[in-house]
Amino acid sequence: MCADTAAPSVDYRDTVFLPETAFPMRAGLPQREPEWLARWERIGVYDRLRSTAAGRTPFVLHDGPPYANGHLHIGHALNKVLKDMVVRSQQMMGRDARYVPGWDCHGLPIEWKIEEQYRAKGLNKDDVDTVAFRQECRKFAEGWIDVQREEFKRLGVTGKWDRPYLTMDYHAEAVIADEFMKFVMNGSLYQGSKPVMWSPVEKTALAEAEVEYHDHTSHQVWVRFRVIHGDALFTKTPTDVVIWTTTPWTIPQNRAVAFGPEIAYGLYEIIGRPEDSTMTIGHRVVLANALADGVLAQGKLLGPDMIRKLCDVSAEDLKGLVLSHPFRGIEGGNGEWDYDVPMLPGDHVTDDAGTGFVHTAPSHGDDDYQLGVKFGLPMTYNVEADGS
Repeated sequence: MCADTAAPSVDYRDTVFLPETAFPMRAGLPQREPEWLARWERIGVYDRLRSTAAGRTPFVLHDGPPYANGHLHIGHALNKVLKDMVVRSQQMMGRDARYVPGWDCHGLPIEWKIEEQYRAKGLNKDDVDTVAFRQECRKFAEGWIDVQREEFKRLGVTGKWDRPYLTMDYHAEAVIADEFMKFVMNGSLYQGSKPVMWSPVEKTALAEAEVEYHDHTSHQVWVRFRVIHGDALFTKTPTDVVIWTTTPWTIPQNRAVAFGPEIAYGLYEIIGRPEDSTMTIGHRVVLANALADGVLAQGKLLGPDMIRKLCDVSAEDLKGLVLSHPFRGIEGGNGEWDYDVPMLPGDHVTDDAGTGFVHTAPSHGDDDYQLGVKFGLPMTYNVEADGS
């Protein structure tokens, strides 16, 4: 047996024949990219592209502008790089592909940054002069426009960076006002109401994208609306339409009760009750058949000795009913709730949960609002700007 010996080392560099190039072995992008960008800016590559593409079919990318309120994040990078690819590809396909970047200089994101500065100094925004506050917001936006512009250019995005569009340019604001006046003059402008997301801290409307949702446990209530007009079947004996809601604070603004035209409903009579129940024997309730047992169980009305179904109730029957608001005649109400509550068909009503009826407050929630607009229900206002 002989000992293992190491294989002779071979240097293969002399056996590989590659073409000689001036390219460096390493890309060195962190060092070289700024050089390329500086050269593009020095030779005015964007303007030269415009001159060489004069007369071609135009391609315009309408870019939603970012807020000028901080450094760029990965979302900005993804957004702008993808759009830059689109613009460049259109240019290479023979079009005059222009890209004018811009910034949104108005709105809550910028105001919130200024308020953070105020809070750090122990100041209250409401105590600051409105014009002074706006000027601070404008100055803040101007500073971040310059920062973000350089950051976008560092990403290699080609555009008209020396003349971007800014929503706070006085000319832009004048154009917006001019276009707005066209709506005024041609009669298209109207004043109306609709429910919106609202910030009680900022006392301003919020976009859906600005709202963050967290899990919340709500109180649920069942509320009876007494039938006051309709067929004698529902008025001769005290009869209630029962609704279920997890937003009891909207009950004061109720203006209707919605039902599902395709849902099967029934009229149920109370013929017995436990000693601790507040229900009245002989009274009747209208409920969706699929949900009746569950609702009645909540009122401890279980079994044939306490409840019996009298008949089915059709959509036509429900359309003819007029209800009384549960606060009607309440002490100290000064007649505020002494109005009739109609029964209205609504496609958003289901029998998946609740009672099969939906209390409708047009000032709270889009479904309620749309139903209110469709049937001309009055809009009400019961929440102050500070949420009280």
